[in-house]
Amino acid sequence: MRYDCLIVDDEEALSQSTCEYFNLFEVRAFWAPDARSCLEFFDDNSADLILLDINLGDSSGFDLCKQLREITGIPILFISARQSDDDMLLALSIGGDDYIQKPYALSVLLAKVKVVLGRYRTSSEPAFTLGRLLLDEDARQITLDGQRLDLKAMEFKLLAYLMKNSGRVISKEELFRKVWEDSITGDNTLNVHIRRLREKLQNDPNSPQYIKTIWGTGYLFNTNQE
Repeated sequence: MRYDCLIVDDEEALSQSTCEYFNLFEVRAFWAPDARSCLEFFDDNSADLILLDINLGDSSGFDLCKQLREITGIPILFISARQSDDDMLLALSIGGDDYIQKPYALSVLLAKVKVVLGRYRTSSEPAFTLGRLLLDEDARQITLDGQRLDLKAMEFKLLAYLMKNSGRVISKEELFRKVWEDSITGDNTLNVHIRRLREKLQNDPNSPQYIKTIWGTGYLFNTNQE
């Protein structure tokens, strides 16, 4: 299910009242009390924005933000009672889009959320269809015949890059630079990821239909699928 806003905060009463207030104004909100439930949320759901507290019981919102930035590029607004400039600078430096201090007025918070949602949706990438595959980069998901593929963060990044560059041969060196963002990733790492993608894209990964190996060069994503 797709939500407008995911609230990640261990303060249950405040979070529940925030969700209820947002829902009254047609901003679909969901609450997750900790880091684990936040990450599990994205297994079957998506959101267009995250409100993230720094203190999450036995974990840190800073650490969670770093994990989230590996799987999603949606706006993350930190909400915290901390007033230190260092906390604010750290939150923004690791991928946060804004820092909102508690206590906050629900009406002001809702206004900020609506502004960010409007800006994000205006600049978001449209879904990309390639045969039986649909790539939705905003939701960080790829579907095959309408069924969502269960992809790890790097698997999603690799398959998305292959899809967007379909029809041309892509060298291993290019994949190392553009997907892993380094030049020293080993062939074994790439081979394992390609194998896993083939297993998720078709029943017989030993006879690749989508990701073709071009021996001595790299890979070609096949666009001619029935």
